[in-house]
Amino acid sequence: MGDGSERLDRSPERDERTGRAAASERIRRQHEWVDLQVKQAMDRGDFDDLPGFGKPIADLGHDHDPDWWVKQLIEREQITGVLPPALQLRKEDAELDGRLDTLATAEAVAREVEDFNARVRKALYSDPGGPPVITAQRDVERQVAAWQERRTARIVAQRAALERTRAEQVPRQRRWWQRPGRGPKDP
Repeated sequence: MGDGSERLDRSPERDERTGRAAASERIRRQHEWVDLQVKQAMDRGDFDDLPGFGKPIADLGHDHDPDWWVKQLIEREQITGVLPPALQLRKEDAELDGRLDTLATAEAVAREVEDFNARVRKALYSDPGGPPVITAQRDVERQVAAWQERRTARIVAQRAALERTRAEQVPRQRRWWQRPGRGPKDP
């Protein structure tokens, strides 16, 4: 070492101090370790009862969609509110009558329509980007009147169904020869 000719070889493959030789060997053999882990998991039976086992993979033959995993996540987790405001409002507009029909009072219907109108106004006057907002606000009084008409029609239909059910449940009146005490078998 005194004359400087005995320099240590510090190339990445041989540097014992940094451990780079061991790291590069681990990287080269990483696939073997992964294969071993998968084989051990299969031997333990970790993959036996997975959902979809033995079934064909859904949507395998369709064109490639680069966002397939996002769409499946949204569908599986039922995530809402990730659409651009214009599209979210269109979706809410299409579902509004059904949502209103679940409410019990005219005041609740009016509040829901006013809330919807406020979201439409906010989207119209802000610049959220994306497609333009084409969803119109709804007239509160008209929506309450339509809700009351649908509610009345549902109540009438329910009463008619109840009457039909009751009529079917009432036993038919027996004829005189079928009445108890009138036949040869009755004592």
